Amino acid sequence: MDDEVTVLRQAANRREASQSYTEIAEWMNAEGHLTTRGKEWRPAVLAEVLDHPAIAGLYEDEQGDLVKSGGPELIPPEQFRKIRAMRPKHQQDVVRAPQREYELSGKDTVCGLCGHSLGTGPSNAGSPGYRCKPSTAQHPGGCGRVRIKADLLETYVGEHVLAELAKPGVRELVEQAREWAEREAGVVRRRLEEDLKRRRQLGADYAKSRDISLSAFKQADKEMSKQIKEGRDRLRFLEQAAHVSIGGVPDLVKWWKHAPTASRRALTFLLLEKIAVYPGGRGTRTVDANRVGLTWRTWGSDPEA
Repeated sequence: MDDEVTVLRQAANRREASQSYTEIAEWMNAEGHLTTRGKEWRPAVLAEVLDHPAIAGLYEDEQGDLVKSGGPELIPPEQFRKIRAMRPKHQQDVVRAPQREYELSGKDTVCGLCGHSLGTGPSNAGSPGYRCKPSTAQHPGGCGRVRIKADLLETYVGEHVLAELAKPGVRELVEQAREWAEREAGVVRRRLEEDLKRRRQLGADYAKSRDISLSAFKQADKEMSKQIKEGRDRLRFLEQAAHVSIGGVPDLVKWWKHAPTASRRALTFLLLEKIAVYPGGRGTRTVDANRVGLTWRTWGSDPEA
């Protein structure tokens, strides 16, 4: 483990001195230093390692700020910040196009063929859309056979949500679900606090023990980070749902047009349990029940966000 740490510190020193990742990777491979999986270093892999906050005993909070995790500092935090700032994606003066917000992103919008959650992003032509991503080693499970334009799907679902809200008694049920979301947010918030404590303890245990390898620590930290991210995503949704109140809204159609994306998303998934999207013909510009299946929540018991 000491050898691994020494090599990473030397790599960090070289990067801080403005040596390229390609040059550093070539040096590491020439010296016989391999990754934890026994493979030669690639520039992209090295960049991600030196860009991960855990290497400096840090983690990113919900606001994206770097704070101490209690884990070991394989390189000094100040050196980590300097190295990270050298990457274009972390340079604040880089002008980026605004990101499109997707109303239906999340685990409940799925591929009708394989059941995998749909991803979001522009098509080759640049049109925002939802798609089932093909299965890869990093993201297994998708079939890659379903794609739909975002505007088409969001308009179709929005029209059905508004029609459902127009039914007698539905608004009252939404208020009940909103109150449930507020209670559930408290449960998830406490669970998230426990997960953060566990991650800090993991770092402390690694710092004290010489029986835990760097690779084992990184794998455990990765799994904990994933769990914490999922908890934060769920908490964010529940908090949004808890604050969506439509009881006093006289014109829902007008409200829907001007409501924040987060409010429309939260309201949609308080009503819908699942949105399943199926393949359409090439160039299809319409959406119907054969293309999109909507599963409405069963009221009378606590819904699941």
